[in-house]
Amino acid sequence: MKRVLLISAFCFGMISLASAQHTPKINHRQQLQSIRITHGIKNGELIRPEAKRLAREQKHIQHEKRLAKADGKVTRRERKHIRRDQRIANRDIYRQKNDKQNRY
Repeated sequence: MKRVLLISAFCFGMISLASAQHTPKINHRQQLQSIRITHGIKNGELIRPEAKRLAREQKHIQHEKRLAKADGKVTRRERKHIRRDQRIANRDIYRQKNDKQNRY
């Protein structure tokens, strides 16, 4: 449990650090997703394997965003790809939180 919370906190911290460049909507959405994962862990809506997979998915999106920003400009195509991955992650978070598997 503590490990999953640490992973979520790490992802949230990385999001905050990377928000210095020009992707405010992407950053905001990723922060909201990290918060939803953290709340799901605290409420017992997410079991450990689900939380790990969702945190790994967030880490992957963060990596893609970092690669897109590496050259100093996030192109329309890169932004579209990141947003698509965020939509998929958003859907996964919803499905995992509402799949009737509770920790308790």
